[in-house]
Amino acid sequence: MMKEKLVCLLMLLCSISLFTACSSDDQPAYPIDQEIAGTYKGALNIELGGNYIGKDLPKNVSLTKANDNQLNLELKNFSFGALNLGDIVLSNCDVKKNGNTYSFTSSQTLTTLPAAIGNCPITVNGTVTDGKLNVKLVITVTKLNQVVNVDYTGVRLKGNESSEAKIKTFTFDSPVVTEQPVIDEANGTITFKVSEQATDDELRLTPTITVSEKAMLTPATGVVQDFSGSTPVVYTVVAENGTIKTYSVSISGRQAVLKYSFEEWVLEPDNFMSNEYNKPQPVSDLATSAEGAAMLKFMGLTSVPVYKSTDKKVGNFAIKLVTMDTSDKANALVPAITSGSLFTGKFEMGDPQRASPLTFTKFGILYARKPLAFKGWYKYTPGAKFIDGSNISNIVTVPNKTDQCAIQAVLYKVTNDAETLTGLDINNSSKRVAVAQLSDGTAKAEYTYFNLPFQYLPGKTYEAGAKYKIAIVCSSSKEGDLFKGAGGSTLILDELEIVSE
Repeated sequence: MMKEKLVCLLMLLCSISLFTACSSDDQPAYPIDQEIAGTYKGALNIELGGNYIGKDLPKNVSLTKANDNQLNLELKNFSFGALNLGDIVLSNCDVKKNGNTYSFTSSQTLTTLPAAIGNCPITVNGTVTDGKLNVKLVITVTKLNQVVNVDYTGVRLKGNESSEAKIKTFTFDSPVVTEQPVIDEANGTITFKVSEQATDDELRLTPTITVSEKAMLTPATGVVQDFSGSTPVVYTVVAENGTIKTYSVSISGRQAVLKYSFEEWVLEPDNFMSNEYNKPQPVSDLATSAEGAAMLKFMGLTSVPVYKSTDKKVGNFAIKLVTMDTSDKANALVPAITSGSLFTGKFEMGDPQRASPLTFTKFGILYARKPLAFKGWYKYTPGAKFIDGSNISNIVTVPNKTDQCAIQAVLYKVTNDAETLTGLDINNSSKRVAVAQLSDGTAKAEYTYFNLPFQYLPGKTYEAGAKYKIAIVCSSSKEGDLFKGAGGSTLILDELEIVSE
């Protein structure tokens, strides 16, 4: 009898062992590597206490095979608000399949978090359907008595996507921006400079931005942003493969701007000695060759070389300088060529029989800053016939020579307020310290922008506390001071400005 009981017990144990072995063998083996594992590119939504504290945050999630029916999930650099939970790694999440959808679940405790946060229980529920991942995480931050809910949606990457996430260009089209943004790729910063007069409202600017091919940008290009505060505006670039790069964009400084827009003019009426002409405001800063040319009325000349023009870049008006061919009336008092010129300073008529007319132009106004650049817009059309009128007794036409315009600004040092450079020495005086000069004075049919840096002359530097004058000198004929040029040469200028520290 005892022997029969032992045989039965042995058979029972064998059947239990066999059942257990069969149960293990019955666990399904899923093609996790082929259909689930990989990197997913997507976005997070984070909810805390019933409120979203983060929406559509770009993030990558990685799924890897743990075994035939379990997977591992990794979410790197997870943070919300001021809390940084670091990397969330969940191992051995159970996988099941229903149709073409894989689901996985797990309840674990995160034990590798910063000490200030402590261990956090976490549950995960996720699905993968045809390469699309949906995950819900519930994280209990015990020390803070808070529950964080995380929803993630992403798509599986193929592995050949671009990883480049860069802002390539970042520019503004605004008069208050005095120095276009500079991109510091290594530090992830973009900085620019603005006029010291710019208001907070004017610092609501709309940037034009280009990024790496197939990358996405947030906020988008062409969207107005407020740059008036001390907190930088943050731009995020997400590469095709989900790589993220952020840039902090801010104002790095304010600059002084001396600007002439030619919107205001003063009409000088004609009289028995002078033709009518317009003077650009402010007359305390600006002068033109019209002031002298108008006085040639008594020699039978009725035109002037400077005009208020509606052919403007912005606003209502610009200034037009026109070279006058007066060779048919040339004599000791009338030059063969009178170029249209604009300059900072004064025109003071003298006796042309006792002094060169070039001394009548007193170039420059007092300037107490270090200039950085001379900027503006111009159009230029050269006249048809170039004349050399430097010798009033032998005026000649120079074939195959084309007139050019001249645009420059000169910083020079003075010892007193009255000291000035004139048409005789503005281009060669030893008092000159720095020059910003247009090198291409050829024809420009459309408005063309120039941004000329001040180049310091050999051995010259800017001395804080010294006295300086700044001279803007523009002419419709580059050699007009030598009485050479082409009648009809026309230079139109608008929005001239000197940008300084």
